[in-house]
Amino acid sequence: MPAAAARRTPSPPEPATDVPELAGRLRLAATRLARQLRRHGDSGLSPTLAAALATIGRHGPMTLGALADHEQVARPTVTRAVDRLEAVGYVVRSDEPADRRITYVTVTDAGHAKLAEARARKDAWLATRLGELDPADAALVAAALPVLERLAGSPGKAAR
Repeated sequence: MPAAAARRTPSPPEPATDVPELAGRLRLAATRLARQLRRHGDSGLSPTLAAALATIGRHGPMTLGALADHEQVARPTVTRAVDRLEAVGYVVRSDEPADRRITYVTVTDAGHAKLAEARARKDAWLATRLGELDPADAALVAAALPVLERLAGSPGKAAR
């Protein structure tokens, strides 16, 4: 084989036309990547507690009912999670002055620091992995991001 042929980079694969196969491969890749990110961003919290803390951090003070809706779990599950997060100082509860039956949960400075620490570890791991890609593959990932972001958005908004 001539030396020039050995140095050529392979051309990108043809776009998948088999949508169910593409969906399966994307699901598997996204699941594996999410698992790796969880492992490398280990906050010392269970996945349930980490998700609840991240949701409160992202959406600001919220009621237990709103948190249960966001996390798609039963209210008793959220109550236990908030109890644990409060016990370690990552959230605080406060009553609504106009209606003391309503309680809001807010992330504390320690909780924000825990979230930032986990995000920084995940970003560092992912930056290392991206840095290991050849420039052409890194460019493909960058080009795919807008589409992936739309896919991850609201249902029905993936296509433009």
